[in-house]
Amino acid sequence: MSRSPKHPLRFFLAAFAALSMAAGAAAQGADPAWPSRPVKVVIPYGSGSSPDVFARIVGERLQQRLGQPVLVENRAGAGGNLGTAAVAKAPGDGYTFVVSTNGPLVYNTVLYAKLPYDPFVDLRPVVLGGGQANVCAVRADSGITSLKGLVDAMKANPGKFNFSSIGVGSLSHLGIELLKARTGTFAVHIPYPSSPQAIMSILQGDVQFACVPAVAVMPQVKAGKLRALAVSTARRSALMPDIPTMKEAGLPEIESMAWMAFMAPASTPTPIVERMNREINAVLAMPEVREKLHAQYMEPIGGSTDDLRRFMLKEREVMTPVIRRSGATID
Repeated sequence: MSRSPKHPLRFFLAAFAALSMAAGAAAQGADPAWPSRPVKVVIPYGSGSSPDVFARIVGERLQQRLGQPVLVENRAGAGGNLGTAAVAKAPGDGYTFVVSTNGPLVYNTVLYAKLPYDPFVDLRPVVLGGGQANVCAVRADSGITSLKGLVDAMKANPGKFNFSSIGVGSLSHLGIELLKARTGTFAVHIPYPSSPQAIMSILQGDVQFACVPAVAVMPQVKAGKLRALAVSTARRSALMPDIPTMKEAGLPEIESMAWMAFMAPASTPTPIVERMNREINAVLAMPEVREKLHAQYMEPIGGSTDDLRRFMLKEREVMTPVIRRSGATID
């Protein structure tokens, strides 16, 4: 024999609330049991790249909070466009995300004549995960001891300075284009496929300087082979407190940061995006996660989905004229 609830009104209200929550999730296309299977995070670069390392550090703790495995999948190619496009075209069911970067999410909209996706339409922001300063460096025996000294040397010797980068349209390229534009200097750009090769080109004397991710520069600085002149970020990095910013070095304020953001297909339900945002923010606040990121010279950032959207729009506003002025294009 069935028994009536002891407090029928309380029972009714609880049941109504549960049904309302389920109906609300269903109305927005969200599975109330999400996630009920593994969540895939696509990295549009190769294994060992900064976004790959970042995603694996965060994913290790994220899967514990979600209660489902977080599977990192590398889909490199076309300057990060290949993997980013794959997620832009994926079903918005909450089981596919991407950790992408400056290029595929902002710069490539200007660099490429045609992209197979629009990052501002086909993807929706989840959270700005982290960033890494670029460090401008020269050979330790170059005689150049400051960023202002480098700029003065370029002005005194026009056409005699080359710089390396990790590819056309990369932050390591466009950051120096921004420096050149703000200081009225000239240097020839020589792109390389990776940070280690860009660094080696300085050590071998093929180029005079570079501004590449800190994780590639600092081991050579600590070994006494390179001299760090400045960091590209607005404030000094707590991980490299002795290296001044470009503004501190006496130059016009120049800010650039290699950043990594979680994005989802545009049709992903809002409740899922908001849940991912909360969980990733919680992971980024964990001391052990921060310690692992700091070991890679990465700073966790976090924030709301709207924070990331505004950040991307500002990046586009600042960097579009820089890219066009540089003449850099990729077919």
